[in-house]
Amino acid sequence: GAAEMANSKSGLDVQAGDSQITLDLLRSVADNSAVTQRSLANELGIALGLANAYLKKCAKKGLIKIKEVPANRYAYFLTPQGFAEKSRLTAEYLGQSFSLFRQARQEYGLILENFVADGNKRLAIFGGSDLTEIILLCARDHAVEIAGIVATDFDSNLSADIKIVESVADLDPYDSMLLAELGDPQAAYDGLTKVMDAEKILAPDLMNITTHKRQFYDDGELM
Repeated sequence: GAAEMANSKSGLDVQAGDSQITLDLLRSVADNSAVTQRSLANELGIALGLANAYLKKCAKKGLIKIKEVPANRYAYFLTPQGFAEKSRLTAEYLGQSFSLFRQARQEYGLILENFVADGNKRLAIFGGSDLTEIILLCARDHAVEIAGIVATDFDSNLSADIKIVESVADLDPYDSMLLAELGDPQAAYDGLTKVMDAEKILAPDLMNITTHKRQFYDDGELM
């Protein structure tokens, strides 16, 4: 029964699956408040009843607000707590580096391919982490030049002849900035938008970045 499940190793898998569904749901709502239970179920690849249960659970925890809109439809909005939870779950997911490696390599490879196809060459990297290593590996397969890495502490045999700087202001000219931040990618993105054009910032999907201006519901009011 359920009790034995929770005590076995599979209990851990259930917990991991639970976090993943919650994260996917929060990300979908952040991207589009007009999602329906049916579109969510399709997007997350789960049964309609389960999508409904997760929406209710997230609402009960205060992570999303459900608002009735005309024609018996519902709109879902992230609350500030929901937004913070999306960042926390993303960091937790990014902390499981091994499962990430293949996905990161694929997503960064695609970003670099599009970057070059758009006629760009010089790329800066924000963050010194395992993801930075993956970007440097991918860069070998594409005609890109690394303009520098913004990191307080990064040392890799792949970066031997690359300039490591502490601030974006210290970088040589570059076409785009690629995020390699593991700790809190959303905070890194938000910080970068204050010093550069958001169009210049590239991030893989696995970081779950919300790029548009955020709308929160708090105590029934849109903030």
